[in-house]
Amino acid sequence: MTSRTSLVERLLQDGVRSLAFPGAVWAVGDAGGTTAGGAVGLLDPARRDEPARPDTLYDLASLTKVIAVWPVVGTLVEAGALRPHTPLGAFWPEVAGRPLAPVTPHQLLTHTAGLPLRANLRRLYGTDPGDVRRGVLGEELRRPPGEAVEYTDRAALVLGYLAEHLTGRPLRELAAERIWGPLGMTETRYGPLPAAVAARCAPTEFDEPTGAHLKGTVHDFSSRLLGGACGIAGAFSTARDLGRLLAHVLAAGGRGGAAGPFGPGWVADSLRVRTGGLVPPRGLFWHLAPGTGARDDVWTHYGFTGTGMWVSPARGRWAVLLTNKLYFTRETGPVTAVRDAFRAAVFPAT
Repeated sequence: MTSRTSLVERLLQDGVRSLAFPGAVWAVGDAGGTTAGGAVGLLDPARRDEPARPDTLYDLASLTKVIAVWPVVGTLVEAGALRPHTPLGAFWPEVAGRPLAPVTPHQLLTHTAGLPLRANLRRLYGTDPGDVRRGVLGEELRRPPGEAVEYTDRAALVLGYLAEHLTGRPLRELAAERIWGPLGMTETRYGPLPAAVAARCAPTEFDEPTGAHLKGTVHDFSSRLLGGACGIAGAFSTARDLGRLLAHVLAAGGRGGAAGPFGPGWVADSLRVRTGGLVPPRGLFWHLAPGTGARDDVWTHYGFTGTGMWVSPARGRWAVLLTNKLYFTRETGPVTAVRDAFRAAVFPAT
């Protein structure tokens, strides 16, 4: 990894110099844990003497879907409390007789449920969390389930509500108690962060109401509307903690599996194409990383704040890249170029 480490450091330093992001933290590892990593740039451009560090916390944005919703749902499936191919209306009274009734959890996980795409929840349903829930669960579908693959935040939001319905517990507690605690992810939590913890958090977008960059408060407005914790976004973490999750994914997917909150069955079901001939191909919340060659064995998920995670059971390797590109811009081009180069360095095409 020595030569690749130098390459990664150079490309991330280039990203800082080109203002793709103020700073970045990265890590690479295997089923045993982290094998390489580092940090470049600044924690906060307003404080030139404070660099990004390996323990810097980042707003994960949509990575929340794969570190909270995906594994929590996996525990429910493996416990027999949730059957992925059973229509929601058959066991969830709240959606019985509504447009969501024929949709299955599997279709939500593969983004084939036909849900509406991105929407302003506040404009549609108001600011009361109960009204938002009723609105989301009662909304008309965009198209018939199973017809197309269309990424939408609503899939994770609905699955989060479903997990809460089946357990009687908030998603915030489910993720901490079922996943993050057992895996030793001690720095991972939903926001808003306590002041002492927020001091180590990379700031994101400028917030006009407060006159400052968000720091320890989730960037995603829908998550803020719902108290900072939902299926869409809201989690904060470090590269080291995310490595613990991904190391368990590899260990669980290996020969004989591994003890932990979810096992080899859930990993195997998730990290393979589950959308048939529909495109783009998806697993369960994970999708194939482009550009990794004919093997197509690297699975990934990205976050709008500039974050990314990759895992390949076939190669026995995982990688994490955390940035706060939103400090500078909402444009995705610059950080996408860096993420693609990072992925190519860690998982070269074969």
